[in-house]
Amino acid sequence: MLNPNYYRRCACKAPAVDSDGAPIFDANGSPTLRMLGASCPKLPLKGHGSWYFYFELEAGEGGKRQRVRRGGFATKDEAKTKAAEVYRDVIGGADVLSNATVGEDLNTWLKRKRSLARTTRHGYEEHITLYLTPQLGHIKRRDLKLRHIEAMYDAIERENAERLLHHAKVIELQEARDAAYTAWVRAAGRKEERRVTRRGYLDANAALRESRKGKRKITSAATMHRINATLSSFLGSGIKRGEYATNWAAMVELPAVKRPKALVWTPERVEEWRRTGNKPSPVMVWTPEQTGEYLDFVSDDRLCGMWHGFIFRGPRRGEMCALPWTEVNLSGSWFRISAQIVEVAYRQYDEAPKQDSVRTVTLDSETREQWRQWRITQAKEREQWSGKDAWVETNRVWTHENGQPLHPDWISRRFNRLVELSGLPPIRLHDTRHLSATLALLGKADIKVVQERLGHSSRQITSDTYTSVLPQLMTAEAESTSAVVPRSPQKETSPRGKRPKPEGQDEGAGQPPDADEGGPDEGLRPAA
Repeated sequence: MLNPNYYRRCACKAPAVDSDGAPIFDANGSPTLRMLGASCPKLPLKGHGSWYFYFELEAGEGGKRQRVRRGGFATKDEAKTKAAEVYRDVIGGADVLSNATVGEDLNTWLKRKRSLARTTRHGYEEHITLYLTPQLGHIKRRDLKLRHIEAMYDAIERENAERLLHHAKVIELQEARDAAYTAWVRAAGRKEERRVTRRGYLDANAALRESRKGKRKITSAATMHRINATLSSFLGSGIKRGEYATNWAAMVELPAVKRPKALVWTPERVEEWRRTGNKPSPVMVWTPEQTGEYLDFVSDDRLCGMWHGFIFRGPRRGEMCALPWTEVNLSGSWFRISAQIVEVAYRQYDEAPKQDSVRTVTLDSETREQWRQWRITQAKEREQWSGKDAWVETNRVWTHENGQPLHPDWISRRFNRLVELSGLPPIRLHDTRHLSATLALLGKADIKVVQERLGHSSRQITSDTYTSVLPQLMTAEAESTSAVVPRSPQKETSPRGKRPKPEGQDEGAGQPPDADEGGPDEGLRPAA
């Protein structure tokens, strides 16, 4: 039960005296001063000193006395409010006696999490280094509150505004550099003007390079949600260990994250893209016709079989990089995904995928034949490199000419380059997973089968994330919906959509006025 003691004290000092009342001097002969604290004669004066409180906790190890003490409050009411708050933390299991800081706890927490996947650990380290420690690291564990976390996100928003201004400045300097370059090129033949314009271009280019040095990415709403998830995991662990009483991160309200919708490159969108260069969505999917154009274009590419695999089977790039020949059965038309390559700061690491991502994927006949031809090509390359240049033996399916495994980023860059050369509207390599799912649905595949092939933990994820609606599916859905409702044969209508008049009805009776008598909408107006 809360039963704190309240008292006042100040920082006034007076000469120290010994037991006989004689003043005490230091080595330099100056009087030694002592704190008056609660014995200051000025404490009865209004506004002098500060309020403090303390209360006893249960005895610690070995019966050691444990006392909670806080102070520095302007009024006794403030001290009472703080005492009640600290007591609630005690009841909640928080360690209110520790002087540990949030920054120290974050580092200790991350060291304890030994089973984290490498990419997850890298994300946690980035959040702690760039955001959590700079904003919250100095706060003592016992003092952390919701307002501190909200202040962190306010600071991120302010920094975003500054970065936007900086990005605009970089664009402005880039335009100035381009204009200076154009002026330099157009000055050909005029020596003095060319010298001046060249100097102008070099100065503009130097200013642009200098401004780019401090350019940093905007912290998006999605990143803020991931930062908050890291902080929430940390506080949740702290609550279990009795270090924190409340998961303040769970109470933070952040901007909503709008997940980009996968869109199909329809003729209208392609025309707009060719005119402006803008993609209607970060996630785009080709139509079957565009997909066929791409496959025809890369038919002579050395890695044609790999592009077939991405488009028709939808593996992740890390899974394709790690695929060994021992997990491929061409006679049975299947391959098994049981490993992946993850990339952190461009370094590659072998990791086991999540349990739901370990799966067996069947091959269609065309892709199987592509892979069979690729195996023959790879064997020839091994023979060519068996002389002075050593072949790198990895048993990986997809390799460079010398057997070196492909880097995930290299595959993405190669795919982007081929798309650019093909003249097709752009999609990302990861968008081939969306494309694979969409083509499967167009081929009337069951969503459950698609889910298992893509390695998702639930049917809902596949439905929400990787299925775009092709125009063919939209048309089929519209027609099938309309066909459900039975209709009687419709009577033939007269021109202008009017039904034939019953026999004997006078011309114009009950009819709206003709165009000569008034506008076509006049007969629809309500009576005055």
